[in-house]
Amino acid sequence: MTETATTLLWDDTVLPFQLDASDIRGRVARLDGVLEQVLEQHDYPPAIEALVAEMSLLTALIGQTIDLRWKLSLQVRGDGPARLIATDYYGPTDEGAPARIRAYASFDQDQQAERTLAGSAPFDLVGKGYFAVLIDQGPDTVPYQGITPISGGSLSTCAETYFAQSEQLPTRFALAFGQSTLPGSGEQWRAGGVMLQHMPRTGMHVAGDATGEGGLLAAEDVLDADEGENWRRANILLDTTDEMELIGPSVAPTDLLLRLFHEEGPRVFDPQPVRFGCSCGPDKVRQSLSIYSAKDIATMTTDAGTVTADCQFCGAHYVFDPETLGFEATKDAHDA
Repeated sequence: MTETATTLLWDDTVLPFQLDASDIRGRVARLDGVLEQVLEQHDYPPAIEALVAEMSLLTALIGQTIDLRWKLSLQVRGDGPARLIATDYYGPTDEGAPARIRAYASFDQDQQAERTLAGSAPFDLVGKGYFAVLIDQGPDTVPYQGITPISGGSLSTCAETYFAQSEQLPTRFALAFGQSTLPGSGEQWRAGGVMLQHMPRTGMHVAGDATGEGGLLAAEDVLDADEGENWRRANILLDTTDEMELIGPSVAPTDLLLRLFHEEGPRVFDPQPVRFGCSCGPDKVRQSLSIYSAKDIATMTTDAGTVTADCQFCGAHYVFDPETLGFEATKDAHDA
């Protein structure tokens, strides 16, 4: 298979797999066009782009592990220049349909520039804060939220800590992302990664004292001796991969799994396509403004006599007649 064919086949997919000899499941993700679309919505500086790229890749890998009827959200909030990194993953609406991802960042541009010039790594721009996982299965359900402190030196290790601490599921991420140039095409963002996760089972317990940063649980703290040996072996094998194998484009995910884990009995399942997608729309914006009174809406009204709103994720711009907004609206939106 040619490099171009391999690239097209595995672009923007998440491939589930299982290591039968190790009782470990996993995912291989490749985000190419999706990541490019996520980042082109905004004019982020390189360090913020790197954080958004890493978070988007984590979201694709984690989202595919969940029996999701609606939305998974990841959020990192910190007290540094990178105040918020937020992503949403929408599960496929029909069998064979793609999942959808969107992402954005909020940051202090002056502080970010100052710290970047001082040599700070992108993760250092987050500072102290928390990593949050939110699962919303739609109407008539209670959303789930899990939170752990920022720790470990990367967004990936924050996610690993979350799974060990909140779910008692040993989890490992190996990620690579950046801008690359393929023959015959311009520079674009590409990302790829592998997620390993011990299979959940009844009776998972904490095997010893918490050894993670800040007294938090780490992956091996929730494994017994036999499980720990399998886990360490799989992680040693994963450590032999390099960035270009993770990103591709010339190495197919199936070939990567065979190279890394051929003695662990790898078994692959149907890949999940992923696309960029935003759920915003005029009706949703109106709904978000429905809690405001006519007086509140008046303070939002521009000199041109309209209320405007912009989607932070996709940049869509909405213009409304103020009389159609709020719980004291005097005009039907469809008649405006």
